[in-house]
Amino acid sequence: MNHAATIWAEQALLPEGWASDVLLTIAPEGRIGAVSRDVPRAQALQAGAEAAGILLPAPVNAHSHAFQRAMAGLTEARGPDPQDSFWTWRQLMFRFLDRLTPEHVAAIAALVQMEMLEAGYGASVEFHYLHHQPGGAPYADPAEMSARIVEAAAQTGIGLTLLPVQYQFGGLDGRPLGPGQARFGTDPEAFARLYKAAARALNPLPGDCRMGVAPHSLRAVAPGALPAIAALTDGPVHMHLAEQQAEVAEVEAALGRRPVEWVLENMAPDPRMCFIHCTQMLPHETEALARSGAVAGLCPITESSLGDGIFDALRWLSSGGRFAIGSDSNICIALAEELRTLEYSQRLRDRARAVLATPEESTGRRLYAAAVAGGAQAAGRECGALRPGLWADLLALDTGHVDLAGRRGDTALDTYIFAGDDRMVRSVWSAGRHMVRNGRHIGRDAIIAAYGRAMGDLAGAL
Repeated sequence: MNHAATIWAEQALLPEGWASDVLLTIAPEGRIGAVSRDVPRAQALQAGAEAAGILLPAPVNAHSHAFQRAMAGLTEARGPDPQDSFWTWRQLMFRFLDRLTPEHVAAIAALVQMEMLEAGYGASVEFHYLHHQPGGAPYADPAEMSARIVEAAAQTGIGLTLLPVQYQFGGLDGRPLGPGQARFGTDPEAFARLYKAAARALNPLPGDCRMGVAPHSLRAVAPGALPAIAALTDGPVHMHLAEQQAEVAEVEAALGRRPVEWVLENMAPDPRMCFIHCTQMLPHETEALARSGAVAGLCPITESSLGDGIFDALRWLSSGGRFAIGSDSNICIALAEELRTLEYSQRLRDRARAVLATPEESTGRRLYAAAVAGGAQAAGRECGALRPGLWADLLALDTGHVDLAGRRGDTALDTYIFAGDDRMVRSVWSAGRHMVRNGRHIGRDAIIAAYGRAMGDLAGAL
């Protein structure tokens, strides 16, 4: 596919800072070709450039369980347990899983990816653990469900990093998976076969798409199996870590260390790794894991929804840590709201304002820049800046929006994140594929129709 295009922006966030009258070219293979400053608008438009308002590098959505999107809004009633929690929510999720077919998953994943693009994300990391048929029997193709995520990406045009998940045990005592988990389970040999089949399924996608792996968590994978899982790929390695207090207690009882302590002592975390949530860390754990170079995969909306806790972002960033943003359960896919929720959690904890701002960068600028850089690292994707040679993952905000009128630089970013929402997103490109125009995905009508049919089939699943 030829992605060649030229974009002229009133202002753009370049690696060296904000610039005006920026002309950016997209090469035919979907990478950024050249970036020029101080190009007059009339000259650029006369040469055929497309006009944009505020041009930004589009972040990666670094953590998604696509199928959970179909549960949005259905888990807010209190169950029989007087102390509703992540664990009672999980039981509802397991019940829902038993109804999902490959066709349902393809339709749901396409909607999720479309909504990510419309929210401003240029790529997605799918932490994919729904592998088997109801009851746990494998499909004839072990990567049947992975192929449906790939099918959705081919339809939506999103950049995809696919992470098949190894999920073997129901807990650290090695107990078998429960009935609700049967569709996830693989032993190491079966998982290696599944990974290879998923990699073959990914082959038809454009060259910006990548493979990685995800050992689900210390609860679900034998600690001794972690090196072999990571060795299957040269891509990213993601794992849930230290999300819930009960999980921390279980790991400490079984392994003699808290989860982050155990990882630091036994896994040699490095920049290829991304640890998801990390909402239950002590100060020394936060500082040490940040220094390892690994990314913290944060999902502030989902973490708020599930009552996980508050990630110590100030300490993490002060220790040189990188973070990425993901939408996890996909109950609300909203880039600006994820960043706003992260900052507001710090304010509520510390009873302060502009907690993550620095003398050099406003709150919005620091949040956005960190999410862009960390997301590129977490996805193993050559993106994250408006720099020649990187994939053209681009986000254009609408300067015609009433709240952005006259706003420039960091003030414009702050306005988008703290006073705006996705309605400010006008255009999004993923590796040069112009998938969102005037705030709408180019395939929106067909994607919405397919999702509606899938939800009709699933009516009553909860």
